[in-house]
Amino acid sequence: MRTHFISLAVAAVTAAGAAQAQDQVVDTSNVNQELIQTDETYSIATVVKVDGIAWFDRMRDGVKQFGEDTGHDTWMVGPSSADAAAQVQLVENLVAQGVDAIAIVPFSVEAVEPVLKKARDRGIVVISHEASNIQNVDYDIEAFDNLAYGAKLMDELAAQMGESGQYVATVGSLTSKSQNEWIDGAIARQEEAYPDMEMVTERLETYDDANTDYTKLKEALTAHPDISGIVGGPMPTSAGAGRLIAESGLQGQLHFAGTGLPSVAGEYIANGDIEYIQFWDPAVAGYAMNMLAVAALEERDDQIGAGLNLGLEGYEDLQEAGEDRQNVLYGAGWVGVTSENMDQYNF
Repeated sequence: MRTHFISLAVAAVTAAGAAQAQDQVVDTSNVNQELIQTDETYSIATVVKVDGIAWFDRMRDGVKQFGEDTGHDTWMVGPSSADAAAQVQLVENLVAQGVDAIAIVPFSVEAVEPVLKKARDRGIVVISHEASNIQNVDYDIEAFDNLAYGAKLMDELAAQMGESGQYVATVGSLTSKSQNEWIDGAIARQEEAYPDMEMVTERLETYDDANTDYTKLKEALTAHPDISGIVGGPMPTSAGAGRLIAESGLQGQLHFAGTGLPSVAGEYIANGDIEYIQFWDPAVAGYAMNMLAVAALEERDDQIGAGLNLGLEGYEDLQEAGEDRQNVLYGAGWVGVTSENMDQYNF
């Protein structure tokens, strides 16, 4: 567990190290060193929904960089497929190991609540992401207001569809809180602003798997051939939808707006199969979770709240979710990508 560190485990980014920092995945030139300064070195495990997909490969880069920057023992694990029970078992193992902190992106909030309670009862700090309704954590950090994120996706989809027509929506899991809130925000925006649009199926549960996205979207299109829009919650939908549109020759007829990464959806954007993806940088989110873990371990709760500046892009002015959820913090960290600005993002 915790061991004494002779020198500070976290050092400010100096002028001598500035050139190296430019090559790092996460820009830490303005990082809030006061928040994470410590004489201790901690073991911090980040547990994600599923390992081996581009989104969480990128998050691993941020987790790894935090360890390299600070001297803490940081690593990332996740099940090989999106499986709530498998993720719970990974957390159980970490609790048994006695790590200092767990940062988690839950596949199912309900499934991990009991094991996270066990972790906290044993003095392990817990930080979550994409889990704004979670209870058994010290802090939850979101990249943005989830409903606003979904509303923006709907605005983009509506513009492509001419503000009329049938659409479907995907989520990785019906228990994935943040993704369902994105779709909540999208539907609410559609009902408010685009009355000539209609969602024609229940939310498609795709288990954060592009092949499943492709299959379920194809089945939905067979059952409802007039579908002309897809709003995608999970990142892999961008690939599944892009493949379906490309193979079916539906460019300009079947439209997409959803979470994606240029490394996954770039070929479909470049070819005109899909027109818009939206995302935040999972590497920065991983770094931010680990920052909060150290701050909580150092009992700097008086510094954690509305207005906190982590010094990371999109996390300069964190806000609280509400009076009853002051430990849920969110930033303003999303970006929208089309063919016009795709070359600005290389991940």
